Amino acid sequence: MNRILIIFLTLLLLASCQRVAVENTKLIPDEIDKTVLNVGTVYGSQIYITTGQGEAGFDFEMASRFAEYLNLDLAMKPYSNIKDLYQALDKGEIDLIAAGLTDTATRRENFRLGPPLYRVNQVLVYKQGTHPPKHISQLKESITVITDSSFVETLAQLQHTYTELTWEQEKDKDSEELLAMIARGEIPYTIADSTTFEINRRYMPELRAGLVLKEKQAIVWLLPAKNSDRLMSSLLSFWHDEKRNGSLAQLNEKYFAHVKRFDYVDTRAFLRAIDNKLPKYKERFQYYAGDLDWRKLAATAYQESHWNPNARSPTGVRGLMMLTLPTAKQMGIENRLDAEQSIKGGAKYLSDILNRLPESIPENQRMWFALASYNIGYGHVEDARKLASSMGLNPSAWRDIKEVLPLLRKRKYYTKTRYGYARGNEAVHYVDNIRRYYDTLVWIDNQNQLLEDEQDLIEDAKLAEQLSTDHDTLTGAQPQ
Repeated sequence: MNRILIIFLTLLLLASCQRVAVENTKLIPDEIDKTVLNVGTVYGSQIYITTGQGEAGFDFEMASRFAEYLNLDLAMKPYSNIKDLYQALDKGEIDLIAAGLTDTATRRENFRLGPPLYRVNQVLVYKQGTHPPKHISQLKESITVITDSSFVETLAQLQHTYTELTWEQEKDKDSEELLAMIARGEIPYTIADSTTFEINRRYMPELRAGLVLKEKQAIVWLLPAKNSDRLMSSLLSFWHDEKRNGSLAQLNEKYFAHVKRFDYVDTRAFLRAIDNKLPKYKERFQYYAGDLDWRKLAATAYQESHWNPNARSPTGVRGLMMLTLPTAKQMGIENRLDAEQSIKGGAKYLSDILNRLPESIPENQRMWFALASYNIGYGHVEDARKLASSMGLNPSAWRDIKEVLPLLRKRKYYTKTRYGYARGNEAVHYVDNIRRYYDTLVWIDNQNQLLEDEQDLIEDAKLAEQLSTDHDTLTGAQPQ
């Protein structure tokens, strides 16, 4: 009996030890059963923004795909500065950092770095009219950069050679705020990644890029230095899949390809038109857009006519949306020069094209195919898609189609198509322009919303103060 009891107690003890061992393994972050991927980030046009149409940004879209790959929900957590991001990762509040940060020696010492997502140059930025230095040795004024940014490390390295180089660090501002300070003439110089500069000069056309301080710096995600083996392994597999299937290249095209072309005069004219012309037609764009984003409809109209309801071209297209006479009749439009009718007809025509497009084209790229069709005709775009297939490219990826469309001008290619010659290169520029106009309209909407929110806070504070004053008056309380 005693022997049986001893055996039973021994088995119970072993089971208890085994249970403790299992529980201890679950203390390792990599082994915890998770339902949410917590991603730390910062706000930025190409990183993470929230709009009336939802969340957007390169890092946001990549993080969404990665969370889906892991079969987890995504929680994007924006922080006010890079130092707070580092601390959040160290405390385990977030699983990784996706904030458009570059690969630096310091970050390699303190974190595990993911594979490169895209590459940027670090450029010196100044305001138009400022005499830019031709060499770093000629830089006499201080440079303002973000605290804990890769730019601080770059400047520290340069200072070993150029001992008179000076800079100031801003803890509570981001790159876009510093660029705005440049545009207002409040600071002489800052440093920005080339992508950030190219995106923001559409809203602040006075910005100019000078010296390139570093070239082809990899943008990466940061993972904890310890206990992140499984997460890193998953990230590498995910990155490999995204690169192989073209998704990574498509995201690069979506956020960065169309912003490289820049026209200062056109950008200034567009910003003036937003103030002076758009208010006349905004409500009509919003009303007739239907399921379309009204800002894409408005951007298309600006590309077509610069919001001039009496516009005409030598080819016979007329009005705000520059409709041909057959298209206008097909859409039930009697007067192409009537702004409301033109907007209604253009919106209906775009919607019809979108409905005709093959289902294989992803939702986030369908508008670019539709706009190209609006410009050169649906048949020519279909020719380009078939040509892309014959060349081993993806006929449902705008990134590939924009490479093929210019070939429709060459006899070698257009003679093999059903609809023949087309100015495909113009269609590519047409779509790129509309995408830039659309991005600008989204940015301005966001800025206006921020101002409204700030004004609401001010009004709430005034109301609270007034209520407090009224209460003191009624009760006879004396102010402290």
